[in-house]
Amino acid sequence: MNMAPIASSRLLVMTMVLVFVSLSNSIDFNYPAVFNFGDSNSDTGGRIAAGLESLYPPNGQTYFQKPSGRFCDGRLIVDFLMNAMDLSFLNPYMDAIGVPNFRKGCNFAVAASTVLPATATSVSPFSFGVQVAQFFRFRDRITDIQSKTKKYDRYLPATDYFQKGLYLFDIGQNDLAGAFYSKTLDQILASIPTILLEFEDGIKKLYDGGARSFWIHNTGPLGCLPQNIAKFGTDPSKLDELGCVSTHNQAARLFNLQLHALCKKLQGQYVDSNVTYVDIFTIKSNLIANYSRYGFEQPLMACCGSGGPPLNYDSRLACGETKVINGSPITAKGCNDSTEYVSWDGIHYTEAANQHVASQILTGKYSDPPFSDKMPFLLKLKF
Repeated sequence: MNMAPIASSRLLVMTMVLVFVSLSNSIDFNYPAVFNFGDSNSDTGGRIAAGLESLYPPNGQTYFQKPSGRFCDGRLIVDFLMNAMDLSFLNPYMDAIGVPNFRKGCNFAVAASTVLPATATSVSPFSFGVQVAQFFRFRDRITDIQSKTKKYDRYLPATDYFQKGLYLFDIGQNDLAGAFYSKTLDQILASIPTILLEFEDGIKKLYDGGARSFWIHNTGPLGCLPQNIAKFGTDPSKLDELGCVSTHNQAARLFNLQLHALCKKLQGQYVDSNVTYVDIFTIKSNLIANYSRYGFEQPLMACCGSGGPPLNYDSRLACGETKVINGSPITAKGCNDSTEYVSWDGIHYTEAANQHVASQILTGKYSDPPFSDKMPFLLKLKF
């Protein structure tokens, strides 16, 4: 297959990402460090470092040539954003091997994490509140070290980076998607204010601790993940025009509506801060609805999985895993060309899809406040 037209299409999309803004009370991208909180959408190795799970090839094959701790064939959205800011990839907070460098920030995100506190049955114990507590442990430990020696300064953020840095958030999808296994739609919708109160509490703690720049992603179209279609979309009447589960996307939309309202509240409440809301839902929905326009061929089928079309997803097998099922060994294998797929493993996006999403974020059109058409300066794009 000739990939030149697809590559050219993606290059065109990327070259359209031209500018950012430099505004008071708005995102400016001149940050010395980034501190990230979230789930698998931005986990660069936290869950693996914690020993909660293992990743197998072909995870990581596109960029890292081996599993990198990311639930992806390559880079995540946060990786592309870090690259765009001319900063190195974020090391996970729990990564203790290989002398990790935290000079430009730290990643507290852990796959499967929720905003609400973890329970005995939670897949991840590292809920948002725990991640915030880990941040303060991280900051206090660094402050203590730097008060005694300058020996490790090249590995640690400077003290003023904690106020000047960007605080990035991408969390909440697991609170919603996980709830569908035990709750009705009405119960899930009723729980959203509680979820957001917990999120607001974490933001307040960070603000009180000196954070001033907040970059908040809303949640994507959960009903379009092959995992959710396979479990909840067997009845065609439950699917929307894109083939996605209607109830899941309804919950995501209401969550995002209330998250947006919270961000507006925070913008008015923290007048000395930058609070930016990013509409990931619209970006990802547009990608799935118009996949061929962006050079993709499979919007809803997993690249790495088993079972074949239409979803190539089996909840019993993680990407790269082999199990004996019904007496026969079955492996969740990767596809031949992941750039044709939006979904990597039925739950997470491919590097190509993440690159597209990042390119759309960087136009500034999907943010509140938007940052397109405002005192532009050229950004050094490396992807």
